[in-house]
Amino acid sequence: MDERIISGQSLPEDIDLEADNSSQHFSLRPKFLREYIGQNKVKEALAIYIQAARQRQEALDHVLLYGPPGLGKTTLAMVIANELEVGIQTTSGPAIERPGDLIALLNELNPGDILFIDEIHRLPRVVEEVLYSAMEDYFVDIVVGQGSTSQPIHFQLPPFTLIGATTRAGMLTQPLRERFGIVMHMEYYSQADLQLIVERSANIFDVGIESQGALEISRRSRGTPRVANRILRRVRDFAQVKHDGVITQAVTQEALKLLEIDDKGLDQTDRKLLKAMIDLYQGGPVGLNTIAVNISEDIGTVEDMYEPYLLQIGFLQRTPRGRVVTRQAYDHLKIEFEKEEDD
Repeated sequence: MDERIISGQSLPEDIDLEADNSSQHFSLRPKFLREYIGQNKVKEALAIYIQAARQRQEALDHVLLYGPPGLGKTTLAMVIANELEVGIQTTSGPAIERPGDLIALLNELNPGDILFIDEIHRLPRVVEEVLYSAMEDYFVDIVVGQGSTSQPIHFQLPPFTLIGATTRAGMLTQPLRERFGIVMHMEYYSQADLQLIVERSANIFDVGIESQGALEISRRSRGTPRVANRILRRVRDFAQVKHDGVITQAVTQEALKLLEIDDKGLDQTDRKLLKAMIDLYQGGPVGLNTIAVNISEDIGTVEDMYEPYLLQIGFLQRTPRGRVVTRQAYDHLKIEFEKEEDD
């Protein structure tokens, strides 16, 4: 697992802060749409769909949430369950290895309940095929026994809502994608929304924070609430030990300099990737495999965790021949831009 502070992937240290159960004395997860900061277009649409489903006393249509990691897809699934006042079962694609695992989860649902599957693009194909009839007609057909003793069993299900979350929507098969009536794209957060999230989290932590300190954290958080909350924890520790406990802009800048997170939210690995492309390949075009080899990372890690943000801020471009470092990245790294433009 990637242990970078600025990784959007969930790390062990995030679990307690994102937990939502009675054993936790606090949770950073909002419980209702009115508490959920950012993703305004998604919230406005969901509020209508949820209200309509409640008025008709029907299960909400199946929902697909997609976008980079750390943007609040799991949190939003729990918010939907709270708004509908229904139960929710949570799992992930890799955890459902056999059709029987899926049926066991579906069997625990009451009418209107939610089954949340994170990393739904990683469902085994044999499980996915069982899911089709469950989503469309609320039943599954399974075969019990082997050989001459085998017999089919028709298993009726209560109306339920499947919420799938994925960072790689392009890996979903078309039959599965078409069974989601509500498809929502989760976008990177604005600095203003991240600042509100940081201030809310600081209040939950009971730590003093100045608005400029919160703004500085939001600027370095790569548009991702999970990263913002993780940086807030590190800066809080720094403020407590080195200063008077209040998070100011100066304290934040000093802490993030120590953590080697620059003013664009890039860390050593990001800069290593860009510099390798510049030093070894004149800025590109370079293939993903080549980039991964040069920074000693898996190609999937580069594509899912490093590249999206660099593309978002305009430091990388995709071309038919590979990835290219842009002039903005050269300027940020203070490297002279000598690359000739291709026609």
